[in-house]
This record gives sequence, structure tokens and C-alpha cells, in this order.
Amino acid sequence: MGRSLFGTDGVRGEANKHPMTAEMALRLGAAVGNYFGCHKTQSNRVVIGKDTRQSGYVFEYALTAGLASTGMNALLLGPVPTPAVGLLTTSMRADLGIMVSASHNKFQDNGIKFFGPDGFKLSDEVEEEIEDLLVNDISLAAVQDIGRAQRVDDGLFRYVERVKSTFPSGMRLDGFKVVVDCANGAAYRAAPEALWELGAEVVAIGVQPNGKNINEGCGSTHPELAAKAVLDHEADVGLCLDGDADRLILIDEKGHIGDGDQLMGLLAARWAAEQRLSGGALISTVMSNLGLERFLNTRGIGLIRTKVGDRYVVEQMRAGGFNLGGEQSGHIVMTDYATTGDGLIAGLQFLSEMMRKGKPASDTLNVFAPIPQMLKNVRYGEGQTPLEQPKVKKAIESAEQKLKGQGRLLIRKSGTEPVIRVMAECENDALLSTIVDGVVDAVEKASSI
Repeated sequence: MGRSLFGTDGVRGEANKHPMTAEMALRLGAAVGNYFGCHKTQSNRVVIGKDTRQSGYVFEYALTAGLASTGMNALLLGPVPTPAVGLLTTSMRADLGIMVSASHNKFQDNGIKFFGPDGFKLSDEVEEEIEDLLVNDISLAAVQDIGRAQRVDDGLFRYVERVKSTFPSGMRLDGFKVVVDCANGAAYRAAPEALWELGAEVVAIGVQPNGKNINEGCGSTHPELAAKAVLDHEADVGLCLDGDADRLILIDEKGHIGDGDQLMGLLAARWAAEQRLSGGALISTVMSNLGLERFLNTRGIGLIRTKVGDRYVVEQMRAGGFNLGGEQSGHIVMTDYATTGDGLIAGLQFLSEMMRKGKPASDTLNVFAPIPQMLKNVRYGEGQTPLEQPKVKKAIESAEQKLKGQGRLLIRKSGTEPVIRVMAECENDALLSTIVDGVVDAVEKASSI
């Protein structure tokens, strides 16, 4: 069958429309129950977390029913960050972890992410095998072997304790005023609590989820709200999480926004100086700024690029024995601490670096001068293939010729929504705009046919 259901980060789409229906979630639960029943390593346990979307109830219960029908026992965590699922899958000796979330997407969307018994996201190959099971007969358990479901009340507490343990021993955040924007998402309780317990004065926003306001005008995709709060409250720093809290965007004390590239550069330089950067390289994606690569090279640190998607970053890290990687969008993966991106742990690492340097966030965060970069998204309709249209191919070829020797152009389809992403880098601002706008115009015209 191949991978047609799974994207770059699990299965995702608009709730109550294919593939994100209760029926599909039920079959997915049964399929992964069959798969991990045959490849069982530890138990019949499955850890299930979710973010705060109203549709989360549909998929949590449908997955549980499918899993139970194949003899798997579901441990329901309720709303927790995605990295908490990776953590608790291993600590609770489960065969499988599932996170119900569409991350930074609008509330109408939802998704299902799977983690293996080691706490890491499943590989493309395993996802393909699971898709194959969906079109075959799924083996159901004998009636006496049907699984059970139970709530886990202390999952959030376990996660908060793990997060705090990554902060340097003996350090406290006394005297720091921190704005944390939880995007009305999965970390609305965990993030303010962890920061407060470490001694910070916390200004929490985006902590009133109602099932429909996740990522709405807040969080890592809308950091302007946190930037205003930092200025209004004269805070030292702002931490912006997304709906499932696996990514982070930083705000300095002046209200300026810093992306994942700056934080990765900061951490890579620190870890290399301390001789704890495994493999002497940072793993990131093709989206990371050329300025980051130049900054790292001047310090003898390599940059290895992967396809877009934190799971591909992690796969490269594991294959090569690296311990630091991430994405410009704010996924920061530190395998010394977690199996996936963790926005809260990344925020604590930044705060600890501020304390070590004794400098404000603005001086700590801006570690390199980025090359001007422009990214525009073009949405297309179901069944459309704009990148295959001759006029679009010609526009892309022309843009690449104009940029040759002066920058780079990256065109890709999103793996989580029907969007074409057009990104270019060039130190000539006028040429940069011309290149991006020309390709975007061609894609838009092809998408309106």
C-alpha cells in the first residue's frame, strides 16, 4: 500500500473529514495494536496523551476502542505536551505511545502521532507496515483478552519533575520575570508550574483553553502577543510554545523575536566549548538559515541538513550518534534529555545560558547575523498538483538561475497541510522578493485552474 496516510508527523487533517474520522482512528488503533502485539517488547500497554482540542475526545476514545479490541491496555494521560508521551512511554514500560494533536495547526485540525517503546517517533518503514495492516483483516482478541483503559492522574506531575531535572543543579530563577505563552494548548498547566517551582515570577498567557482557541492568535505561530506582554510587564524573556509544546520561539526583553536557528547556534557553541556536543555537529533541516551554517563553521562545528520534519532530524541524530538538533520553527531536540522536541526544556536551557553569561536575553539570543530569508505559503485544493504544472516548473527553473551563486531556493509541499512552501535566501533584498513572488505567483495561478 505504501505511505499515503502518514505525513511528516503522523496522520493529520481536519477533524471529522478523511482521514481524521472516528472510524479511521478506530482502525488505526486496531492496526497498531496488531502491529505491536506481534512486535511486543514489554507489555500490552499503550500511553495516550492529547492536547486541548475539542475533537481530542473523539480520537482518544476511538483509538482506545481499537486498541482494546486487539488486547492492548490504554493508559490515558489527558492533556499533556507531546514530549511527555515520549517520556512516559519509556518510564511506564509501554509498547507504544500515542499523541492526539495537530501541533501548531488551527483547532479544526487534529492529528495522531505514534511513538515506539523507546519513546521515539516511528520510522517511515514502520508506518508503511501499519498502513498495510489497514487494508487487510485485523486480528481481534478473544473476548477474555480484550484490553482495558484507565486514567493516569500523575502523568503531568511526572513530566514537570523531569523537565525541572534538566535545569542545572543549584540554579534558581529567582529575580527572573518570565512570560510564557502556552497557546491555550497542552502545556497550559505544566509550563507555568515548572517555571514557578524553579523560582521565576511567571506571567502566563494562553492558559485558558476552551477546546477551540488553541493556537488562536497566540503561541509560537503568533509570538506578537507574548512580545507585547514582555514589554507591558517589563519581563526578562518570553517563551512561546505551540499547541502541543514541542516547539519554542523566544522573545527578548526588547520584544524582539528569536527563532530556533538562533537557539540551536547558542546551544551548539556552548556544548562544543564544554566538549559535550556529540559528533561535533548540529543536525537541522534544509530550512535553517545559511547564517547559522556560517556561524557554526567558524567554530569548527558541522551542520548536517535533513528533510523538513523533526522526526527526520531525530533519525539522523540517532543514526550518527549526535545529541543536538532541531528546526528553525522551534523544535529543539536534545536527546540527552528527551526523545523529541521539547519547548519547555529548550526554554530552560536558554534561561540557564542567560544566567551563566549574566547578560540580557537580547545579547544571549542573537548569536549570528541571519541571511535575509523569505518564506511564503500557497494553499492548494484537494487533488491539485501545482508543482507538476509546466509553468510552475519553468518559474522555479528561472528563479534558480537568477539566484545561482547568490543564494538558494527551496520549494516543498507541507507534510501536514495542503500548502506549498516557497523559501529563498539572498543578501540582495530586491532579488529575494522578485524570486519568491515570481514562484508564488506561478503556483497560485496553477492552483486556481
